[in-house]
Amino acid sequence: MSKRDYYEVLGADKGASADELKKAYRKKAKELHPDRNADNPDAEAQFKEVNEAYDVLKDAEKKAAYDRFGHAAFENGGGGRPGGFGGGGQGDFASAFSDVFDDLFGDFMGGGGRAGGGRQRAARGADLRYNLRVTLEDAFSGMQKTINVPTSVQCGECNGSGAEGGAEPTTCPTCSGMGKVRATQGFFTVERTCPTCSGLGQIIKNPCGKCGGAGRVQKDRSLSVNIPAGVETGTRIRLAGEGEAGMRGGPPGDLYIFIEVAAHKIFEREGTELHCRVPVAMSAAALGGDIEVPTIDGGRSRVKIPAGSQSGRQMRLRGKGMPALRGGGVGDMFIELAVETPVNLTSRQKELLREFEELSEENNPESSSFFKSVKNFWDSMKG
Repeated sequence: MSKRDYYEVLGADKGASADELKKAYRKKAKELHPDRNADNPDAEAQFKEVNEAYDVLKDAEKKAAYDRFGHAAFENGGGGRPGGFGGGGQGDFASAFSDVFDDLFGDFMGGGGRAGGGRQRAARGADLRYNLRVTLEDAFSGMQKTINVPTSVQCGECNGSGAEGGAEPTTCPTCSGMGKVRATQGFFTVERTCPTCSGLGQIIKNPCGKCGGAGRVQKDRSLSVNIPAGVETGTRIRLAGEGEAGMRGGPPGDLYIFIEVAAHKIFEREGTELHCRVPVAMSAAALGGDIEVPTIDGGRSRVKIPAGSQSGRQMRLRGKGMPALRGGGVGDMFIELAVETPVNLTSRQKELLREFEELSEENNPESSSFFKSVKNFWDSMKG
């Protein structure tokens, strides 16, 4: 049986560029891989045919010979067997197949894309979290706060290089600076992080005595943080580059400050609104009058209590609440009345209240309405 044209096998035109041939090969290899075609008995043979075709066409000299003489260029000793199965072509196939290996199995190796595209960058430092508790007054006005953060900073002895005296690291002899090592197992070529340099592509022959080759040391840092007005519990402030220093001169991480606003003894907060529960004497609620209430800015506001006010009645003080974060106006404050019943009465006070009670049958409409409903309920149950 005669061999199929290599371009036909890959589904590519004869004038295709190297990139176009590579794309065609990857597409066919993924399509025909035996692991994805368990129910197709011809998949393995077709897969080998695709790899044989690409092994020839990816090589400029072999491609030129094939374009001129076809399959005859590789028969009777005319250039060696092109395929990757048998003879001296095993290494060529392994190299070719490594291009598609990551496309097929990248998800199982912790991320897509090619695994061996060069050595890794110096490791970035970790992000740090700092929990900051502030008062409601501080959240209202905003503040400048100095915090102490235990973190890793660049080593001053080696300037972050990790080498004694700040010397430059040397190329890793195991991976030749690539940060990856390749192992061929049967039809597969597997790349993994170099165990000697941990993927950095460089090693340090004489580690810095202060940081032990890490390029960073532990230290407490003092930072000045601007807390904007209007912050709430859960507000997050990011300080770029203020996190942990990177390994061997790598970029630093970020510092995230999480705000917690402490509970207040007088005010309760709901977003930009403030609520204040104010007790008032029974006589003041009945007769009406003026009272002074505190505001979050430390001031006072005079509030008029209407005569006959009941517990739970609310009054609004516009613009006396919390500012919205990053602008957007100021909320309101709500005063909630709590009518207080007098205690520890003197004999004279009791006497006056009894007299008042006898004269107040028509002054308690809510009570009269309630007990009238109760009487009707009992009467209906008897019926």
